[in-house]
Amino acid sequence: MAEPVQPQKKTILVVDDTPDNLVLFGELLMPHYQVRVANSGLKALAAAAAEPRPDLILLDVMMPEMDGYQVIARLKTEPETRDIPVMFITALDQIEDEVRGLELGAADYVTKPVKPAILLARVRGQLDLKEARDILRDKNAWPEAEVERRVRQYRKVQDASMRALASLAEARDSETGNHILRTQGYVNILAGTLAAQPKYAAILTPAVIETYTKAATLHDIGKVGIPDQILYKPGRHTPEEWEIMKTHAQIGAQAIWRAIQHEDDLEAVNFLCVAMEIAGKHHEKWDGSGYPRGLVGEQIPLCARLMAVADVFDALVSRRIYKAAFTIEEAKRIIVENSGSHFDPEIVAAFCQCIDEFHSVAARYQDDGEHEEHNPPA
Repeated sequence: MAEPVQPQKKTILVVDDTPDNLVLFGELLMPHYQVRVANSGLKALAAAAAEPRPDLILLDVMMPEMDGYQVIARLKTEPETRDIPVMFITALDQIEDEVRGLELGAADYVTKPVKPAILLARVRGQLDLKEARDILRDKNAWPEAEVERRVRQYRKVQDASMRALASLAEARDSETGNHILRTQGYVNILAGTLAAQPKYAAILTPAVIETYTKAATLHDIGKVGIPDQILYKPGRHTPEEWEIMKTHAQIGAQAIWRAIQHEDDLEAVNFLCVAMEIAGKHHEKWDGSGYPRGLVGEQIPLCARLMAVADVFDALVSRRIYKAAFTIEEAKRIIVENSGSHFDPEIVAAFCQCIDEFHSVAARYQDDGEHEEHNPPA
């Protein structure tokens, strides 16, 4: 009986001028792929044009003589290499560096030190995307309507899964009610307002805003790990109880990280990474006094800084066993007073611009049994 034909391994070209990095990436990738290496930009160009051409290129940015930006610019001008996806692997972590790489045609941008599980997932995702593009281009095997149907189906499943996960935390906290819907709305409004500013226009694209909005659903998922006697306590916590309560941020982030390690779909990994940042860091404060890590300023991811304003605003205007609801104007005053200490001043400024929209969301998704108690904003 004939042996089954094994699928041919995809080929990945790794470009880095540091030998230790070439060894590291080789050991990580070789169990799954054919790996070729190049230690300079010129050798990378030659290897990319040689047969068999690589299916994906992992490209370092900081290299002597010819850096990664120059290499990708050359790759994209040559017909035989312009369709090879390129992932930047670099220690540069500024937004400007990432934007420049993406503008030059990079398919993805991963900062060092890399996390093996995330890198493998992103590599797999890029290879799957390339294979799908090749099928569509060369064989026209999938009609456009079928592709759109599958994308819609995938997103419906993703949305349903998120709602199911978020409901675990909501079900354990009888006070939250429509908190998830409201905070999603606030994050969406804040991100859209910031996107109108030149500084954020390239960062907060419609796709990114959609991801932030959906990921906000999971911000309190870690509450499933808090003991009932603390979570349900009808009053203020003791210092010891509060320390336990604060662990929900780390519990949520760790739970999402475990999900990332078992996921190989690029879109899902990117979404879960945002959800992990929100769950783990939305209680950090601009001045470094927050938890769990005491991050300062822009060390806190943008998605978590947006979530911080949304979460606190909703807590202020919602009635709890231990407090009455604040009016919209009172909540606005408190958030403005904490600009530069608890909150990112630029996000607070955006919040002040869209307070009317916040008021509309608060009114639309009131908790059961609540009446409209919020004064309209001035």
